[in-house]
Amino acid sequence: MIRRPPRSTPKPSSAASDVYKRQLWLIPLGFVAGILGSIIGLGGGIIIVPVLTFMGFSPTLAVSNSLFAVFSNSVASTTMYARQKRIELSLGWKLGLMAIPGTILGAFISSDISPDIFKILFALVLISSASYIFLKRKIEEKPVDVSSILLVFSAGASFFAGIISSLFGIGGGLIFVPLMVVALGISMKRAAPTSQFILMFASFSGLIMHSMLGHPDYYQALLLSIGAFAGGILGARLSLEIKENKLKIIIIIVLIAAAIKLIMDSTGIF
Repeated sequence: MIRRPPRSTPKPSSAASDVYKRQLWLIPLGFVAGILGSIIGLGGGIIIVPVLTFMGFSPTLAVSNSLFAVFSNSVASTTMYARQKRIELSLGWKLGLMAIPGTILGAFISSDISPDIFKILFALVLISSASYIFLKRKIEEKPVDVSSILLVFSAGASFFAGIISSLFGIGGGLIFVPLMVVALGISMKRAAPTSQFILMFASFSGLIMHSMLGHPDYYQALLLSIGAFAGGILGARLSLEIKENKLKIIIIIVLIAAAIKLIMDSTGIF
């Protein structure tokens, strides 16, 4: 009787674990983006998406992963801001629901957009974000006005913000904060927290649509979300104490530099 040698148990490949370890840098990225996104109210996507794009991620992968982080960041920020009683809840959930149809459309559009066009369009979004941050304190607040006419206008703006949210993975705060301050008269100290509340609706519906379309990498999204959640908690606390001037200058420089790099990459200019 011939004895067969015992079957050797295959050793688990270390290649997969190495890949997972090499992606751990997404946690600090989400953390930094979460702090800034929470303080400004624009969502951390304005930091995450450019970085992922520079690292070679496709537009749909960068956007869909970012939306998970934006949602996580908004949940953490909203929890903290709710304790501070700085959220306009009745207005926030209305604008959030109005944004949902736009997020559905934005997810479908993102599937067909080319990387070069995406980079140019997102560069414009970054420049707009930098302009908003620069002019933030110059925006004059006025008495709160939630008339029917302005609510209709807000519905249209929210739909557009939903498209931007799902198309670029930034949450739509770029539209919501100026809308609340300039059009509706909400104070800046309450507009940014309310924007984070709205982003829960916009980012959640966007990530659901992107998931249905098979865009995200769930492990990468998880790492970003872990960092963004912790950053959201810290950012909400710092928002009460931090001096905005120096922070604004740093963020503006980063956004403009990222926009220039995106334009250079898309046009082939060195």
